[in-house]
Amino acid sequence: MSPILNTVRLHDGNVAPRLGFGVWQVENDMAVQAVKTAIDVGYRLIDTAAIYGNEKGVGEAVRTCGVDRAELFITTKLWNDRHGYDETMSAFDESMKKLGLDYIDLYLIHWPAPKIGLYDKSWKAMIQLRDEGRIKSIGVSNFNIDHLQRLLDETGVIPVVNQIELNPRFQQPELREYHAEKGIVTESWSPLGHGLLWDNPVLTAIAAKHGRSLAQVVLRWHIQLGNMVIPKSVTPSRIRENFNIYDFALDAEDMAAIARLHDPGARHGPDPERFRLPKAG
Repeated sequence: MSPILNTVRLHDGNVAPRLGFGVWQVENDMAVQAVKTAIDVGYRLIDTAAIYGNEKGVGEAVRTCGVDRAELFITTKLWNDRHGYDETMSAFDESMKKLGLDYIDLYLIHWPAPKIGLYDKSWKAMIQLRDEGRIKSIGVSNFNIDHLQRLLDETGVIPVVNQIELNPRFQQPELREYHAEKGIVTESWSPLGHGLLWDNPVLTAIAAKHGRSLAQVVLRWHIQLGNMVIPKSVTPSRIRENFNIYDFALDAEDMAAIARLHDPGARHGPDPERFRLPKAG
């Protein structure tokens, strides 16, 4: 299968690439070349966020890369200090101005920030923006089951995607099961485990078995689970390596061995129930 054709149909009918390119911690002036390199390699999904501070660079790369805008799938995210209906509308306009684009393919609430308690109001604003055609699809990031259920109960609209911390050490099986029941696509951030997987003997053995890098094995695992996944790198060789995962497959034994690596206590990022950090910067 062509990597570009390896897509997932979202429950709103739109189609997204399974493998994308993330730009967390990529400086704005470096984002232009990194994103252009990724697009040249074949990536069509580019994932940024307001808090990353590189929407301008990502937008410039998208506008000048030579690939038709309709072939690209651009994601950005609403930060925690802009929750609420009116604030979300304003924050979206600001992101669009920085990106210099006419529409966004996927807009996410970056964190639920339940202590602030306004994510449902932001969701209603995003539904409005979607209905106006300014956003094609709407989703969330780092939402737990109760946060997702609240959106559904209050609006009748369930996110198409929940972008969550997910890697072989922290697999979130209960949340992924809920996603499957509701038709939500799981998208993995920090899919390579924050650099903590490189000496894992199970993964290194599987990598040796297939003659692949450990990163390629882990990314292939995400794809075979049915996830969307957004690895990040600014090194051209690694950007290319991370994309070349479609000419091999993990077998049932490999998948079972990786499943056994799950540790429910291995979350590395913030706890969505407690994290709010309201100020950007």
